[in-house]
This record gives sequence, structure tokens and C-alpha cells, in this order.
Amino acid sequence: MKISAMTWLALTTLLLITVVIFSTMNISFGLVFYLTVGGQAMLVFTVYKVLTDDYTTDKEFDDFYEDYPIGREQ
Repeated sequence: MKISAMTWLALTTLLLITVVIFSTMNISFGLVFYLTVGGQAMLVFTVYKVLTDDYTTDKEFDDFYEDYPIGREQ
């Protein structure tokens, strides 16, 4: 099963939010440290997956925002 780039992004975000919660709850330093290191590794991998994702669109920089294209009449 291939995990999409957006799934990796959601998992990384969830892990790093968990690190923040654990650090405020005074969970052991070792667990927080290893989760932080794992989260940083996941973040680097997630950036790689997002940048190499096979995603195509018909939008251009001239479209500006997708919901309000500036300079183009619809």
C-alpha cells in the first residue's frame, strides 16, 4: 500500500503535536527526545515526498488564488 504525501503530512503533524503535549505534561525526557528526533526525520521525509509527488494541475501562477483568479474573467 502506497501512502500519499498528504497522509505523511498528517502523520507528521500529529506526531509533532503529540511531542508538544507530552512535553507540557512532564513525560520522561527520553520519550520526548526520541519522538522529537523521529518527528524531525518524518518531517524531512514528508518534505521529500511532497516535492517528488506526481501531482499535476492546470493552474498557473497567473491564476493567483484558486478561488479568486485575479485578472481573469470567468
